Amino acid sequence: MNAPLIHQPPCGGIDLHQEQGQRAVFCGLTGIVWLHRKIQDAFFLVVGSRTCAHLIQSAAGVMIFAEPRFATAIIDERDLAGIADANEELDRVVTRLIERRPDIKLLFLVGSCPSEVIKLDLSRAAQRLSGRLAPVRVLNYSGSGIETTFTQGEDACLAALVPDLPREVETAAPSLLVVGALADVVEDQFLRIFAAMGIGDVRFLPARRADTMPSVGRNTRYLLAQPFLADTARALEERGARRLPAPFPLGAEGTTGWLRAAAEAFGVAEAVFDRATAPGRTRAETALAPHREKLAGKRVFFFPDSQLEVPLARFLARELGADLVEVGTPYLHRAHLAAEIELLPQGTRVTEGQSLDDQMDRCRAARPDLTVCGLGLANPLEAEGLSTKWSIELLFTPVQGYEQAGDLAELFVRPLRRRALLEV
Repeated sequence: MNAPLIHQPPCGGIDLHQEQGQRAVFCGLTGIVWLHRKIQDAFFLVVGSRTCAHLIQSAAGVMIFAEPRFATAIIDERDLAGIADANEELDRVVTRLIERRPDIKLLFLVGSCPSEVIKLDLSRAAQRLSGRLAPVRVLNYSGSGIETTFTQGEDACLAALVPDLPREVETAAPSLLVVGALADVVEDQFLRIFAAMGIGDVRFLPARRADTMPSVGRNTRYLLAQPFLADTARALEERGARRLPAPFPLGAEGTTGWLRAAAEAFGVAEAVFDRATAPGRTRAETALAPHREKLAGKRVFFFPDSQLEVPLARFLARELGADLVEVGTPYLHRAHLAAEIELLPQGTRVTEGQSLDDQMDRCRAARPDLTVCGLGLANPLEAEGLSTKWSIELLFTPVQGYEQAGDLAELFVRPLRRRALLEV
């Protein structure tokens, strides 16, 4: 029996559908792979099974030559059965970890399953360990695949940070907060552009080190750098921060719209904005031109996976001339994606949620030139003669901003080039 398909009323000119059924997505533990590189003195301790340990080791295998800042405290059958005291075991593992790695200033306990499954309340454990290990801060969040898709792991991590952020002084001048893990080089590029616009007080969440996390209060204006940070945004607004509505900084158009939202909020004159952004826009458009020739008219199908699908679809359609067959996304946050939805071609089919079998049938029937999907679907689709792009690669690669626009387009060109070589 097919899962229910609910056709929604038009939303900003798109053809919106909702599906319920079997999904195929990574779990939120995967976010550790990029987060542990971002916060330089943090450590991520996954509390989970051997299966979870294998997942993290496999997903982060490219970093095998570096000493990682993540590990797994493995829960065995004796822990689940209540034979061992799980809290004592966890305390022992954490104490040994901190003794071995005195550089750790921020420790995340990451649950691989709900507390009802692992028989351990990680929030209480984090509070207890924070008291014992001060000045090391211990926080917790869930990376459970039962509760999260893989980018929601970052959302849960950043949301866990917010309650402990310093409070902004009430009399402080308005400040700008960029929310979402970005590569250091991308942060530096944005800082230069903001400085050229005259916006000097710019902070990032997460910061690169635990002791430089930003203060937040009623004078904080924030820009989301990623579309999957719903819980983090809610937590920031509870602290008084205000979101600046904007598209996301993917491609020349998205980056310009994102920067313009900050410029308008901070009263930057149009001439100053143009001077600050024109060089980057020109470089981005020059970098995109050769890729446009290869992607124009190509039919693209998105399976729901990362929640980046709507901004990426906008980028491919408007800046590279691709045709959108279907844009699937795990969740569609109407408010955060409003600017992106408005920019999608009229009538674009957007599917929120997933019924895997039904979506596979639609993809096979459409035979798109390029399918953007998770790792689990890529090999079967490639075996059927379809070119695929791994959506997870778009999280591991710096793709935001003007200077990365060409690199982002190249990620979509690469599988088409590979297919062409194989056919010869």
